[in-house]
Amino acid sequence: MSENVRKISDIEYREGNYVVTDGKKLLNMSSNDYLSISTNRDLLNEFLLEKSQDKEFLMSSASARLLSGTSSVYKRVEKILSDMFQKEAALIFNTGYQCNLGVISALYKKGDVIFSDKLNHASIIAGMKLSGADFFRYKHLDYEHLESFLKMHRDKYNKALIVSESVFSMDGDIADIDKLIELKTKYNAELMIDEAHAFLVFGKNLAGLTEGKDVDIITATFGKALGSEGAFCVSDKNTIETLINNAGSFIFSTAIAPSNVLWTEFILNQKDFLKEKQKKLQKLFKAFGFSTQIIPVIIGETSVTERVCEQLKSKGYFVLPIRPPTVPNGTSRIRLSLCADMDYDQIKQLFNFVEDVKNEVMCAK
Repeated sequence: MSENVRKISDIEYREGNYVVTDGKKLLNMSSNDYLSISTNRDLLNEFLLEKSQDKEFLMSSASARLLSGTSSVYKRVEKILSDMFQKEAALIFNTGYQCNLGVISALYKKGDVIFSDKLNHASIIAGMKLSGADFFRYKHLDYEHLESFLKMHRDKYNKALIVSESVFSMDGDIADIDKLIELKTKYNAELMIDEAHAFLVFGKNLAGLTEGKDVDIITATFGKALGSEGAFCVSDKNTIETLINNAGSFIFSTAIAPSNVLWTEFILNQKDFLKEKQKKLQKLFKAFGFSTQIIPVIIGETSVTERVCEQLKSKGYFVLPIRPPTVPNGTSRIRLSLCADMDYDQIKQLFNFVEDVKNEVMCAK
């Protein structure tokens, strides 16, 4: 069996920042629950007390939004989002993957061109392939390379899109949004930014790294820092109307449960709480000298990476190997995610363990 074959972890349940697996409680370093919301029982109990008798509190929508699978809470949440991002309109999707897939494939077609960062998420790549547009993948964060593509190819096509993540999911590094805006303006292109890992983590208004900037299309998820489920796109009214009518992943999917959308609304309305969590998280990763909450420890060989993970589990940390094809060959890694309610001393001890275990395993090769 290939060492890159995936399997689902044997997690019994999650509790706070921990997972319980094989009867052991391990600090969960493989979560995207950046603000420590998804397992916050006090918050959940407050929500249930307030909303469980709401007429919209149903565990299934039982239909697509364009049929009967909608209610007022979906539109309320979309209004909250469009206001947060200072855009005309928003549209909720079921997942981040479906959102990026649907947005790109609905808005671009044969005769158009897309310029994509080499390390963009698989959902963006899938959307480009489905769209029928030609696409070029520039070297990661290399805007000279991007501009060389724009100079060479832009004038051959009708519409053009530049697409990038803001915080990259596997490396935790950050796109230069201002430079991308400069290039999209210079070459008459549209700019799409995936804020999945920056939404609520950055921005005075919690709207990520695009906050207040001239970005045409923004996507993000509820399933990370917000501790909920689903995703969304914000843009101008015409773009959102186009998605409602042409995005297959929206049109042909049963809508997420209204009870879940109520939870999303409940969390989004806790602005002071969210800003407090944001400050805690930023203080944590800045204390260690990092720019974001995502910290990659690149080891190289998959087999070595797996052994390092097993050693760290024995020391009380739940970490998982990130292997090809998720990352390029020879760059297998541990992806550590910091969450707001984590303890500084625990994380400091983890970093010491990582170096010790990495050296120990490498010497034993």
